[in-house]
Amino acid sequence: MSGELSPQVQNQIAQLQQVQQQAQILVGQKNQVELWIKETEMALEEVKKLDADAVIYRSVGDLLIKAEKEKTISDLTEKKDTLSLRLQTLGKQEERVMKRLTQLREQLKQLMGTPTAQ
Repeated sequence: MSGELSPQVQNQIAQLQQVQQQAQILVGQKNQVELWIKETEMALEEVKKLDADAVIYRSVGDLLIKAEKEKTISDLTEKKDTLSLRLQTLGKQEERVMKRLTQLREQLKQLMGTPTAQ
């Protein structure tokens, strides 16, 4: 084989790089969502520890707004559920991208492999 890569091999390499980027993006998004879930769980635990008549303030943009404990618990629980669903979706997407990455690597190995003897 000459020093030049065939267009087919170049295409496979480009696809592989693109899928690797997708995988990296998904991992980053997954990590961010996991962090948000942990933060939400911590906030939820702290709010649940408060007395029923405790004063709670929620951040809304640049403002702090007074909030009710039960409404805050409800909102945080809903946020956690939504984030958990998003994490599950990202996990499935990551799984598909990793399978595609494995397929592309195998195809590239076959393309780059030595030709069979005739």
